Amino acid sequence: MQAIRKKETASLPTEYGDFTAVVYECSKGLHHLALVKGHIKNKKDVLVRVQSECLTGDVFHSLRCDCSQQLDKALKLIGKEGGVLVYLRQEGRGIGLVNKIKTYALQDQGMDTVEANEKLGFKADMRDYTVGVQILVDLGLKRIRLLTNNPKKIEGLGKYDIKIIKRVPLMIKPNGLNKKYLKAKKEKLGHYLEDKGVV
Repeated sequence: MQAIRKKETASLPTEYGDFTAVVYECSKGLHHLALVKGHIKNKKDVLVRVQSECLTGDVFHSLRCDCSQQLDKALKLIGKEGGVLVYLRQEGRGIGLVNKIKTYALQDQGMDTVEANEKLGFKADMRDYTVGVQILVDLGLKRIRLLTNNPKKIEGLGKYDIKIIKRVPLMIKPNGLNKKYLKAKKEKLGHYLEDKGVV
């Protein structure tokens, strides 16, 4: 189990509201970020989003995925109600940026997101939520409402000392470029995508 250390804390005003930014370092030397809105320590049923890094989506607003839209929607909800967003440094569902771009090239040749990962010798999803749980525990959380469509995230976070009392969907309307991606997430990864635009 990875150990984490709290490194630094500061206020972070954003368009979604005023957050407290808390940086954690894990045993791999990676730095992860928690954005905290309001007083959440020992509070029950805190709204939480655990978001894995997606440079192409979160920063450059790639239309290949729905990561940017999920991040935006989660921050709006947490900014309004209070809660925590944990941002984990596990790019490309855990395979890193270089391999993620390689999967993009394979997708350009007709593969879906799962087939591309497997072609490179990876599992469909290599992410580990241990650090995310440790951050939530360090922040004093015990019971959360989790913003996610991913059953593996519920399973990964639920193995530890956090009780997930409710899943809060993050439904994003598909665009013409990410329908195949979302379809693979729904059919091959089991994501809860109830939107009628995802077939």
